[in-house]
Amino acid sequence: MSTTETSSEHDAEAVAEIARPPLPEGREIELPGRGTTFVREVPGPATDSPTVILLHGWTATADLNWFTCYEPLGRHYRVLALDHRGHGRGLRTRRVFHLEDCADDAAALAEACGVERAVVAGYSMGGPVAMLTWKRHPSLVRGLVLCATAPYFSASRSEKMSFLSLSGLAALSRMTPARARTWLTEQLYLDRKATQWEPWAIEEAGRHDWRMILEAGRAIGAFSARSWLEDIDVPASVLVTMRDEIVPVRRQIRLFEGIHGAEAHRIDGGHDAVVAKAEQFVPLLQRSIESVLARSA
Repeated sequence: MSTTETSSEHDAEAVAEIARPPLPEGREIELPGRGTTFVREVPGPATDSPTVILLHGWTATADLNWFTCYEPLGRHYRVLALDHRGHGRGLRTRRVFHLEDCADDAAALAEACGVERAVVAGYSMGGPVAMLTWKRHPSLVRGLVLCATAPYFSASRSEKMSFLSLSGLAALSRMTPARARTWLTEQLYLDRKATQWEPWAIEEAGRHDWRMILEAGRAIGAFSARSWLEDIDVPASVLVTMRDEIVPVRRQIRLFEGIHGAEAHRIDGGHDAVVAKAEQFVPLLQRSIESVLARSA
């Protein structure tokens, strides 16, 4: 390798590092009997600060989804944000991806960190994971904050076919050599994002296990909380992204209407409002958490 090539690589690494937003301390953590995942943690202003667990969306990571929120939330709460299995530095397994396993991972993380009660906030795919965390671990969940999400994601025939196609791609990826999967990742996903994302974000998404990501898409398409939504008995706030091009607004409203006593907070933004409209989204998120805590007292 030439000196020029080495210098160029160092320059690229420096640019990526400069572009990385300020992030709280992160570490790998072993979830007993489950595997190793990655978590960001902000300790909060006091030892008895309420805990908020942040659950990110599909194809994102904790950092990609929540980097605008860590510092503002950390002024008031202890914050835990993990990478879901298959996403970023999240848990790796040969098991088929299930949203229920993500909910159990969140509960295992809380136990490993000594958290008995928490407000659980989910964004997009993180919404179903948050609701399933309440369903499977009710003693943990003090309240729910559900952002840009819905009680179901597949209703029309075209939607069902789209999600079904992910099952076939996921099955194919199990039989495809790792080198080919890496090439497909770069060609079909990362190259398209290169003109839109900062270098650190490209690096973050490049850590995904795309077999598990595809299986996660199938799991999202199969999810429905319609039969048990009204059973949710903890305070809930729903942040509705009014210009959402991914999760239809009418479904977000159905989520709010289906949970008894839920509060709705509307933001004039799309599915990426947590980043693109951070100056509006983050205060609404804080207000939603405060409301949940007040109603759970």
